[in-house]
Amino acid sequence: MVEPAVNGTKNVIVASAEAKVRRVVFTSSIGAVYMDPNRSPDVVVDESCWSDLDFCKNTRNWYCYGKAVAEQAAWDMAKEKGVDLVAVNPVLVLGPLLQPNVNASTIHVLKYLTGSAKTYANSVQAYVHVKDVALAHILVFETPSASGRYLCAESVLHRGEVVEILAKFFPEYPIPTKCSDEVKPRAKPYKFTNQKLKDLGLEFTSVKQCLYDTVKSLQEKGHLPVPTPHEDSIKIQS
Repeated sequence: MVEPAVNGTKNVIVASAEAKVRRVVFTSSIGAVYMDPNRSPDVVVDESCWSDLDFCKNTRNWYCYGKAVAEQAAWDMAKEKGVDLVAVNPVLVLGPLLQPNVNASTIHVLKYLTGSAKTYANSVQAYVHVKDVALAHILVFETPSASGRYLCAESVLHRGEVVEILAKFFPEYPIPTKCSDEVKPRAKPYKFTNQKLKDLGLEFTSVKQCLYDTVKSLQEKGHLPVPTPHEDSIKIQS
């Protein structure tokens, strides 16, 4: 996971320098930002934050490790080659699917609708709409003053809040109502800022709309049974 991420990133930066492109927009991840056990819960996660590589290795979180070292390699190579680089760091991306099959991000929601997940985890997750991620790339690409990293996130929710939203919109599905860990205190959402993208004019789609669009897309792609129009219209109004 790590080697192709790093080498692929370096190759793109080198090719960009040779082609004399004016700007490269690098899609990184929140995984390169927030994995730091030493960060205080009161600290606001922003573009200056980096994941702790030793912590990622010790916990065998190779996804976050790979994202962090790949982005760092991009910055190092861009500096060496004189490439104008801007990075977008999205959180978990939801919304309409382009492809027919489900991906890891969509399974995060689908499992709560099919009955495969009987409980929800005592954990938190940040979310963003795929259309907002796409627009973020356009804005940092087209805005001459854009520079550095851009955290792309709309909300941080506890899994309990996610299932509550899903149950309100789609009560016909077997959405879990119990937490898998009722002994420990409820995990608290971390603080973050998306002000840099807002300053470029991005107006984020609400997380409720994000979850709703995801389920509608799963229905359209045949991954979920579709309720009757009458039932659907009642849910939206409520």
